[in-house]
Amino acid sequence: MQPVQKPVEGVVRVPGSKSITNRALALAALAEGTTTLQNALFADDTLRMTDCLRALGFAVQADPTTERMLVRGANGTIPATSAELFVGNSGTTARFVTPLAALGHGEYTLDGVARMRERPIGDLLTALHGLGVTAESIWGNGCPPVRILATGLHGGTTTVRADKSSQFLSGLLLAAPCADGAETIIHIEGPILSAPYIEMTVALLRDFGAVVEISDNKRTYRIPGRQVYSAKTDYTIEPDASSASYFWAVPALTGGRVRIDGVGAQALQGDVAFVDILEAMGCQVIRTADSIEVCGTSELNGVTWDMNAISDTVMTLAALAPFANTPTRIENVAHIRHKETDRLQAVATELERLGVSIEEREDGITIYPAKEIHPTVVQTYDDHRMAMAFSLVGLRVPGIEIADPLCVNKTFPDYFARLATLVAGEMPSLAEAGK
Repeated sequence: MQPVQKPVEGVVRVPGSKSITNRALALAALAEGTTTLQNALFADDTLRMTDCLRALGFAVQADPTTERMLVRGANGTIPATSAELFVGNSGTTARFVTPLAALGHGEYTLDGVARMRERPIGDLLTALHGLGVTAESIWGNGCPPVRILATGLHGGTTTVRADKSSQFLSGLLLAAPCADGAETIIHIEGPILSAPYIEMTVALLRDFGAVVEISDNKRTYRIPGRQVYSAKTDYTIEPDASSASYFWAVPALTGGRVRIDGVGAQALQGDVAFVDILEAMGCQVIRTADSIEVCGTSELNGVTWDMNAISDTVMTLAALAPFANTPTRIENVAHIRHKETDRLQAVATELERLGVSIEEREDGITIYPAKEIHPTVVQTYDDHRMAMAFSLVGLRVPGIEIADPLCVNKTFPDYFARLATLVAGEMPSLAEAGK
């Protein structure tokens, strides 16, 4: 990385949302008719999803040059009666495909890379058991590989925990409308993690024509069975708000101005709330219906923030925190220890190697302002968000290198190229782009 010499300004185009792309792919596969997804994300996580859908017998055409995916729906059925489902290290794929496979009739095995075999899925399997589904962790440790012996999803009542991942509930919600029983009732037990992602799932279900009833306290979901999802001839995916966070952070570090179009104040993705943190740190944030612009400040303020709902942006804030004038305290994110790596430990380790004082807790971290940051090679732990977030440090500090930059292929293959183009002043300026 090379430090910038002047404030960075421009309009950045960010790839489509991983979270929306993978949900839309699942819904399109279960719909009646053919769905066209525009601005779909082409990255490892979404390609794992398309691979699994193809293995389940769905017809999926994907064109990375136009960022378009065509999915021929199977009207709530699973065409294949057996499949080997390899999810790599894509948690969304694992947790969405497992309930989808339960709609089928046959035997399906789901597996992934070594780290995926350490990531929990037991709470989802328990919830499926409550609906009469035979699904087991083959090694008995609550993690993949998973075997599903499916005889269709028949509805009923079950309970799911959502304190390790909201994706367990989201996966159940994606499949439940296609159950052949009268209804599925899902109760949530314990704390609710990353609630905006559950709201996103419900919004997409309704976009595709499903009926979902939610209790006032948002702890019980009633989904009538035998529903038919409606295909979408032209469904445009929002730009990825988690990926956008790195570019919104650039003006916070450099005093510039960066705008991202296509994701506005009413976005489906909860991670747009990251700009609220930047605002609290002293930046100016301009929100419209279809864009968010961040204007930098001469001095960043430290903040204390519960980031449970927007935990994918924890590392972005961690990269900014050493440049603030007071400590930054990140709270209520114990669950990120079960992501691509133990993210709290990884952040703490790399900040300390940079010479930054920190206090690591089970559910968070406090980061102190740094008078000096040491040149170093930042280790990324095969975690795309470590690479993207810590690259920001190199915009201010010389001698920062990022190990294994290709790990960004998981969600943002050309991240470094887009960042370099922005820093070089080759993105459209705000004046050129209008508004």
